[in-house]
Amino acid sequence: MKIYLKKISAWHIFALIFVAILVLDPQQGKTSLLFLANALIGILPFLLFAICFMAFTSATSLDNIIATSLRAKGKYSIIIAAIIGGLSPFCSCGVIPLIAALLRMRVPLSAVMAFWLASPITDPAIFALTYSVIDLDFAIARTLAAIGIGIFGGSVIYALNKKGYFTNPLKPEISTKNDNDMLKNKQIIWHFWQHKARKITFINEFKSTFLFLIKWLSLAFLLESLMIAYIANETIIHYVGGQGIIPIATATLVGIPAYLNGFAALPLVKTMMDQGMSHGAALGFMLGGAVSSMPAAIAVYALVKKPVFIAYISLAMIGAFTSALMFQTYINWVY
Repeated sequence: MKIYLKKISAWHIFALIFVAILVLDPQQGKTSLLFLANALIGILPFLLFAICFMAFTSATSLDNIIATSLRAKGKYSIIIAAIIGGLSPFCSCGVIPLIAALLRMRVPLSAVMAFWLASPITDPAIFALTYSVIDLDFAIARTLAAIGIGIFGGSVIYALNKKGYFTNPLKPEISTKNDNDMLKNKQIIWHFWQHKARKITFINEFKSTFLFLIKWLSLAFLLESLMIAYIANETIIHYVGGQGIIPIATATLVGIPAYLNGFAALPLVKTMMDQGMSHGAALGFMLGGAVSSMPAAIAVYALVKKPVFIAYISLAMIGAFTSALMFQTYINWVY
């Protein structure tokens, strides 16, 4: 039975779900297919950039230099990564290819985690739109939360790394490196295509990583389309309204399955706030969904080993809830 289950791939699950949609709700099947196509087209530039960058650094031996330099910066690389993440325009799914590339390059998990947690929460465009739709306090809180959660998560991983945890975060099927001795500990060769071994490395790594990520992202986007279709906004408002610490905790958790992308979520959050949702609960809803939405969680689970996945989700939830609680405390104190 276990052997049979191991043969079931993401494509099998995707096909089973899609066939079920076509049988039970043909119109939603068309809608989901269109959503999937648009999502993949939207993420394709990030996907190609990240995979090409990863394959290029491996083929030229640049990955050794990047990883070594970030290790040399130690805990300071966490702060740098969190700030860069807060400025980068990646959503929770869009950041996955770049994370795969960084981990394949053996960049320290602490720095990668800081970037990973901070990046989906905000960027300059989201900051401006949050300011215009909600208010300046909320926009600033969202930005500070992004950097704070990134630093918090990266620091925890840094401390655990010191004790020997998470030494090999990637799953074997995505972490396999080319073992050609010509590529180990050699100087950087920019014109890698002039060397047969390096050219083969680039092609193989691009192809294997692209196929691996595209199948899991396709499944993630298909599930996201179903959540958007079948989870009504009224249901969300019902569970996350009200004041106090319980609505903040509930909103942070509800944000996971109910998440919309950083732009689309703003009108919904504004509506919920107008109907009595607290500022803290609103921020918790946006942070929880942005960092650990269910579609992104599926892609993360396919990418890293189970302990790293659990750490990612746990750090995201703790960081989101704590940030939301601190923001509500600030609102109560100032207003």
